[in-house]
Amino acid sequence: MFDRLDDILIHFEELQAELSSPYVTEDPARFRKLMKEQADLTPLVEAYTEYKEAKQAVEDSLMMLEEESDEEMRELAKEELADAKKRIEELEHQIKILLLPKDPNDDKNVMVEIRAGAGGDEAALFASELYRMYVHYAESQHWKVELINVSESGIGGMKEVEFMISGKGAYSKLKYESGVHRVQRVPETESGGRIHTSTATVAIMPEAEDFEVTIDDKDIRIDVMRASGNGGQCVNTTDSAVRLTHIPTGIVIYSQTEKSQLQNKEKAFRLLRSKLYDMELEKRQNEEAEARRSQIGTGDRSEKIRTYNFPQGRVTEHRIKLTLYKLDPIMNGDIQEIIDSLIAADQAEKLARLNEG
Repeated sequence: MFDRLDDILIHFEELQAELSSPYVTEDPARFRKLMKEQADLTPLVEAYTEYKEAKQAVEDSLMMLEEESDEEMRELAKEELADAKKRIEELEHQIKILLLPKDPNDDKNVMVEIRAGAGGDEAALFASELYRMYVHYAESQHWKVELINVSESGIGGMKEVEFMISGKGAYSKLKYESGVHRVQRVPETESGGRIHTSTATVAIMPEAEDFEVTIDDKDIRIDVMRASGNGGQCVNTTDSAVRLTHIPTGIVIYSQTEKSQLQNKEKAFRLLRSKLYDMELEKRQNEEAEARRSQIGTGDRSEKIRTYNFPQGRVTEHRIKLTLYKLDPIMNGDIQEIIDSLIAADQAEKLARLNEG
């Protein structure tokens, strides 16, 4: 591991030397590549540099203990030795995590699709609450949210909603949200006060670049129509809404949130590319041996991953057996603790698998 780290340190110094060259900006594409590589390596280089300093501190403290006869100075050396050893342990763990293979999609924007599942109107209401939860979380991260399409139900719910979240590392944080979300509560329409269980499915897809997915023109049927609001009420007098049908897969994308047909078409194609890219990712993951698939990973779409219990104010994340009694803040977008716990569990599993190998 340390030979590899020394090589990374040398490479990082070479990167810095190249970036300080006056000619580096002559090739903008290479300059961007070098800047990204430097940014990706910086946390690892900083951790390894601090690790080497901590190792040196251990050696210095041991030498002081051998040579020093003054009791006060010896106590000071013992304290410094204990602190340095503790820090070495922490940094070794941090370095191992930073050396784990990085998901190439982690820095990407995401396409999110939420669909009401079992539970009728109550499921549609829950889907709309999940949408608001992710919008509030995105706002807390200073990410941008763009609505692509929404199909509303008559009581303020959403049968389905598709939107894009743009921001650094959006996929790295939200990729664990894919799966079935379950709600347990007494619906407002329920006079008997019985607790109902409803579900909504969440799909998180990395936004695909143009070069990552090739879409043949002959495979696409494009229909344009007037955008309509709740109950079919006309909200637009021009044919601005776009429906894309990808004939080989049968995927249908509907985009109507913009007044411009061109903008709706662009959004629809972005979502289609991401769906096709995500299908390819899922296929690859399914081809992997079961033993090498993460139990946390990016989640099976059919897997029940989380329960939101309103009577008890409880949220349970089933994959890592985490229960939090802070339902209101979570529904308002405070999901960072859940995301951090999922990331930590995923990293721990990958480290364990690495040690087994």
